[in-house]
Amino acid sequence: MIQQVIHELKNYDGRPVKIMEVCGTHTASIFKNGIRTMISPKIQLISGPGCPVCVTSAAYIDELTEYSLRENHCVLTFGDMMKVKGSRMSLTEAKAAGGRVKILYSPLMAVAEAEKNRETQYVFAAVGFETTAPVYTLLLEEIRQKKIENLKLLTSLKTIVPALSFLCETEKNIDGFLSPGHVSVITGSSAYRELAFRYRKPFVIAGFEGEHILAAVYEIMTQIREQRFEVKNMYANAVTEEGNQKALELMERYFEPADGFWRGIGIIEKSALRLKEEYRAYDAGSNGEEMEEHMPKGCECKSVILGRINPPECPLFKTACTPLHAIGPCMVSQEGACGIWYQNS
Repeated sequence: MIQQVIHELKNYDGRPVKIMEVCGTHTASIFKNGIRTMISPKIQLISGPGCPVCVTSAAYIDELTEYSLRENHCVLTFGDMMKVKGSRMSLTEAKAAGGRVKILYSPLMAVAEAEKNRETQYVFAAVGFETTAPVYTLLLEEIRQKKIENLKLLTSLKTIVPALSFLCETEKNIDGFLSPGHVSVITGSSAYRELAFRYRKPFVIAGFEGEHILAAVYEIMTQIREQRFEVKNMYANAVTEEGNQKALELMERYFEPADGFWRGIGIIEKSALRLKEEYRAYDAGSNGEEMEEHMPKGCECKSVILGRINPPECPLFKTACTPLHAIGPCMVSQEGACGIWYQNS
């Protein structure tokens, strides 16, 4: 069966088709498995805004660096946030300037850190999509249960469905979507049904093995040929129709939708999650969303995030911009399209 799929995809000779893989893990797997060599050049696979670090605003990074430089303050973060530039500096540069920044591997490690050093005010960089938002609710529950007063969250949490809706409205040449697997575990496949109906585009959820991705691309191409525009869940061992109800309930308990700023895109309505009013005491002062763009000169991360170009088309790619000297946010994270293309091309 898989050989037949490869044969048909390789020999496709119809109109050019552009398929967006939203998730960075899918982008990495496409390279790992040589998917592009198995399909027709008329089927273009493009990356999307599925890297939370890449779309985090410069203003948010500025807030973190300012906290790190305050007396008796310490910023807690994941490692891939360290090199993302704000409008002035990154957390790595703030640390070199005397700021206090500590890398954690799980949000729940923050509780032990705060309990151990009660004289320090900790600020946790709560960045992510629906995949990580439920973990932050568990962190909040533990903070409340243990009455920890020296640990707060600075949030930059986003939801993927409003971003996909924005893309469908503004980027008319995207023909179908390889929907994000990890996010779909939380949201469920039903989250994409309205998008498929309204914009007449296939939304196919797939796992991360090569054959899974090939099967999903084949399904998208089949739907396009047959003029069907449906949600297809091809990751049924992990994704259900209704999603993870417990996680969704926890998110609804603590967070509410808000307009969100996506670096490289701008404001997308109701695409962010912010702490509800009754839990604002645990917020480190998230200031909402900036209105101005802060992309470095010459950086084409915006076009990469919107699927208009692939990373090698950026003039800075592999010249001025490398993982060791990242200029744009897409080169920083392991889930960023530029970083993945750099490692594999």
